[in-house]
Amino acid sequence: MPQSFEILPGDSTSALVLLADHAMNVVPEPYGTLGLPGSAFSRHIAYDIGVESLTRGLSERLGVPAVMSTFSRLLIDPNRGEDDPTLIMKLSDGAIIPANHPLTASERERRLENWHRPYHRAVENTIAQVEEASGRTALVISIHSFTPYWKQYARPWHAGLLWDSDPRAVIPFLELLRQDPALVVGDNEPYDGALKNDCMYRHCTARGRPHALLEVRQDLIGDEAGIAAWVERLVPILERLNARSELHQTLVHASRADCDNPPLPM
Repeated sequence: MPQSFEILPGDSTSALVLLADHAMNVVPEPYGTLGLPGSAFSRHIAYDIGVESLTRGLSERLGVPAVMSTFSRLLIDPNRGEDDPTLIMKLSDGAIIPANHPLTASERERRLENWHRPYHRAVENTIAQVEEASGRTALVISIHSFTPYWKQYARPWHAGLLWDSDPRAVIPFLELLRQDPALVVGDNEPYDGALKNDCMYRHCTARGRPHALLEVRQDLIGDEAGIAAWVERLVPILERLNARSELHQTLVHASRADCDNPPLPM
């Protein structure tokens, strides 16, 4: 069985980790297309368009590790807690997912055990390894994309930062993005970032790690030129953000045993 995650290598002493929860639109065997037409997998309901290439570009240019999921959110959503009713979607933006309803308890558990939980173990272990190597609290940046329209409404933002209760990384990140007069940057737009037990809550909010979830409008990173432009834009911003010493508390007692602790229970 293929792994549910891909880890991009990088300098762990940098104390910066990138995540991409919805990087790919792959449905593993034996699920086929979940009963959907192939065209569904080119839509945002299946993955975050442009994010895989953007994450690869940023990881390479910054020289930092990244963790990406390797399965479609239509199979199971790694950015939802195990108790979230939208963990396995039956209906997504008008598309009915036949293989997700009805869903037996055993099949739900199978998807959690084979795809959702291994991804979260990889995220937590990667962050913990970075903290052990650097001796500092990691800064975690999660990368997503959003549609330019929701129903008939145009979304004016080029990018947005989502967050819940920890503004430490978000406020300076917003300031850095907004220094570009060409950008319209949303604060908790186009969504509210407060979602109990999502990826950022589980690995950052609940553990005191500074973090931000970056949303880039998908039409801006839908081709190689757009992705390259956003890599160029974000690299110096993330370098400056990561250089802020107040975001990296010194870990006095970092050890390998700490890295092997399992993620927080859901």
